[in-house]
Order: sequence, then structure tokens, then C-alpha cells
Amino acid sequence: MKVIIVGGVAGGASCAARLRRLDEKADILMVERGPYVSYANCGLPYHVGGAIEKESSLFVATEATFRQQFAIDCRTRCEVVGISAHQKTVELKNHVTGEITTEPYDKLVLSPGAAPIRPPLEGIDLPGIFSVRTVPDARQMREWLERGATMPSGMDKSTGCQTMTKPQRAVVVGGGFIGLEMVENLVQRGLEVTLIEQSAQVMPPLDPEMANLVQRSMTKHGVRLELNDGVAEFREADRCTLEVITSSGRTHPADIVILAIGVRPETTLATMAGIEIGQRGGIRVDEQMRTSNPDIFAVGDAIEVKDFVTGQWSLVALAGPANRQGRIAADVIAGRDSRYRGTQGTSICQIFEAAIAQTGVSEKTLTRLGETDFEKIYLYPNSHAGYYPGAKMLAMKVLFRKSDGRLLGAQVFGEDGVPKRIDSFAMAIQMGCTIYDLEESELCYAPPFGSAKDPVNFAGMVAADILRGDMPQCHWDSAGNAFLLDVRNPPELAVESIPGALNIPLPELRARLSELPREREIHVTCRSGQRAYYATRILLQEGFNVRNLAGGMLARSHAASDARSGSSGG
Repeated sequence: MKVIIVGGVAGGASCAARLRRLDEKADILMVERGPYVSYANCGLPYHVGGAIEKESSLFVATEATFRQQFAIDCRTRCEVVGISAHQKTVELKNHVTGEITTEPYDKLVLSPGAAPIRPPLEGIDLPGIFSVRTVPDARQMREWLERGATMPSGMDKSTGCQTMTKPQRAVVVGGGFIGLEMVENLVQRGLEVTLIEQSAQVMPPLDPEMANLVQRSMTKHGVRLELNDGVAEFREADRCTLEVITSSGRTHPADIVILAIGVRPETTLATMAGIEIGQRGGIRVDEQMRTSNPDIFAVGDAIEVKDFVTGQWSLVALAGPANRQGRIAADVIAGRDSRYRGTQGTSICQIFEAAIAQTGVSEKTLTRLGETDFEKIYLYPNSHAGYYPGAKMLAMKVLFRKSDGRLLGAQVFGEDGVPKRIDSFAMAIQMGCTIYDLEESELCYAPPFGSAKDPVNFAGMVAADILRGDMPQCHWDSAGNAFLLDVRNPPELAVESIPGALNIPLPELRARLSELPREREIHVTCRSGQRAYYATRILLQEGFNVRNLAGGMLARSHAASDARSGSSGG
């Protein structure tokens, strides 16, 4: 059996190595149009920033590794220029020699990835404007950023500039994962950074109130945010600098520009092969990674996958899913009955000293799909035992079904313990767990790492209290004409207060019940929701109509964006 694998990075490389482990006799040919295979493109922003100093650290395996260790015919700088699905052949062009050859196959695996979006804007090809996809991309960015050290003056032949100065100002276009990682790494290099994002928030998969936390962290570190504004054109300015002109007419000077607008599935090969393209623009596959042609498989960023929670088709460009898909394709080719469960979009991004992570479905996605059978909670526990030094507050949003308690999604922001919690939520979603399972989860505990009741347990307890009726809940955007009760202590009100709310500190509540109306619904708040919960339990048992305002004043604050277009830290 001859198997040709097109693409030698995450999905393709995983498929090739797995197939060899399963079938020693298979004739495996892996081709990659670039100069390298099996490199960690997720590490490119950190290589540019200097956290990963050696370029060689990015390579998981080389062409020689696949040839010598796996007996795989691995060819770099080799591009597929034609596919005949009927004849089961591919045409390969060797970019070193220019030679074009034809290779037959029994099974074909497409792993072409996704290409960075480069809109046809005026000036987009000017020197100093980069995309982030390959090792050569990162190398060119590092060379551009370090040029001042090697060329302090004189003519630079590559750009024609009379004077070369070390870049000091950067503009990053696009506020997704790559954009935010590039922002952080450029700041770490000492550059002044402006982020331009066309939508109203960074990190579009997040719900807006969680994105606000990310934006605040960025502005705190001096990043200038330009939201609700897109790029209209690029211009060359004096002394080999650039100007980025936005749709609103603003001009942002830059010594380097990073395009992180997003990616688009590479479907040219699929079109050549005559296989189906889905409505989202990716290659359509089944749960065994087969395309509409049973002898052609596809994996990685180029394919459409089913969302694990909603069952909707989606595009998810993540290395973890791509690697699993490559393994599954290899299993099926080798005769095993492996199947892909779908993608949850589990991901994490470092934001200076903090991190933002998510898994499952967001509230805005559920709303867009017309779902109403869900509830959300906000909670703000410590990352580990409060009495142990270094505990940090976590901001958590958890979504679950009202009808059966099934966990749907989670988003977590904080400076400590974020990966531990999002991984717990991700596994719970994968196993179809409910918030009642979170209550009972037995998670590791020692003071430096967690609490006896972990934040994941807390999330389950809070959600279960709501579904059991122990803690009726409402949200700030639906408060209506309710009576507002604030159970914080008076010094806290000096920092932030609610006009018209009655303040009765929690320790005084039992003695002051006569001040509360019995004919109106009472909404109770505190800083994070915990004291309001205690107050809610008291009032329910005293016969009052009462609800806890989810997340307290912290949730109210986080829902209000203060990272508007043009804001900056300071």
C-alpha cells in the first residue's frame, strides 16, 4: 500500500509517524513545500520575542529523522501541483531542481494547513510588514528587529534605506491568539505596541466581559488598543518607517507591522481532487477523517470539524486537534476503527503575567444559535489556599444546561492556576459531565496548588445551588425594577457603590429585616457573590422573594469595557 501525505507539520507529520508504527510494510511518502517538517509553529511568536532563543529548538523532527528513524520518504521543498483522483496520482514539483514527477497512491492524506489572510490593501507588500506562519517568517522578523545592532547607518541594500535604526514602534493587526502573542513578545523586546482590531473586542471566541479582562491587562502594560477599527492602507514614511492608516482615518507610525488578521483553510489541493468543500470554507470530512472521496483523507487546519458541544460545523486551527486527526487518519488507513469526537476549542493564551483560557461553547455562540436552555455563573476564587503566599484571584465564567446540568463551556482568566482549571473543565466536557459531577470531583490539593474545595468544585457547587433552587440567581443586565440590597461593609462602598441600593452589611442583616420590602423582588450583591449567597439563604428562609446578582460587583465591573478604541496604559 502506498500512502502519500501532503504537508509535513502537525497533522501530516503525526499521520506519517503513526502509520509507520502501525504498518511496517506501507510505502509512505510525505511531501512538504517548505524547507522544514515537523516544527513548532506555535512557538514562532516566542522565538521572535526571544523566549525561545535558538531556532533549532523549534524543530521536533527533521527530514533526516523521518528517513532514518521511520523509513519514510520525506521530501521538503516539494509541492503538489496536480492531483488526479480518478487515476489516483499526484504531480510533484521539486523546487530545487524544477523537476516535475508523477507518483501513484493508494491513499492520499491532505494536511495543507491554513494560510494567513493578507487582504489586498494598498502597501501591504512594503518592507517591514510580516505574517506569522513559518520558521523563515520568524527569522525575517528577528533580523528586521535586530537590524539596528548590525546596520547603524549607511545604505541597506535589501530595503534601499539610507539610515537603519533599531525598530521602536510596532503595529499588530488582529487581536486573535497570534496577534496577542506577538503583542506580548514585542513588548518584552522593548517596543511600543499598538494593536488594531476590527471588532469590538480582542479574542473573538471569548465572551465580551472576559475579553475585557484581557484588554485591561494589555493596557496596563502600555499596549495601545484600537478597537472597532480596521486597516485601510499602509504607506512608506521617512527613514524607512511605515504608516498604518485605519478606516477611521487615524495614522499609526510603525517600524514593523505584524499581520495577524486570521487564517483561511488551504483548499487548492482539495479543489484539484474534486472533493467537497463545506459551508465554512474548509475541507469537509467525516469522523474518520475521510473526505467525499473514500481514498482521500484530510486533517489539520484545512478541514471543517464538528463542534463537540453544539454539533455545528466549525473551523478550529489548533495543534492539538490536528495531531489527533493525523493519528486517526493513520489508524483508519491501517484498518482500525478510530473516530474523531469533535473539537471543543480548548485553548490558552499568555497575556504578560496572566493567562486567558477557554473550552467548550461561549454564551454568544449559544445565543447566536438560538439556544435558551443554558445558564451562566461567575465566580472569583483564589488559585490556591489563601493562607499560602502567592494566591491570585481567578475570574471564571461557566456555562451549563438548565434542564440537566450538563457542562457546556468555561472561560478562565488569572495570573496563577489557569491551565489546571481549564483542563479540568475540558475533560469534564469531553466526558459529558454535569455540574453535579464537578461538585463531586476529587482534585489534588496542597496549599501551594489549590484548596480543599477547588475552584472547579466551587463552580459545580454554585451551579448546583441554582438548579436545586437553593440560590435563585439573576444578572446585572436583567435587574429591572428590583429592590437592590448591598451587603458589603461601608468602607467598600467608598470605592464603588450602586445608586439607589440599600446597604445592610451581612453581619447586621438578621437584625434589620424590617427594612426590606416583602412585596418586591430583592436582588442582593456583594463584591464577588459569596456574601450575597449567604444573605440570599437568610432571606429565602425568612420568606422574602430574593435573587443573588451573579458575580457581584466584580461581574458588574468586568462587563463594562474600559479598553475603548484609542485607549492606552499608563
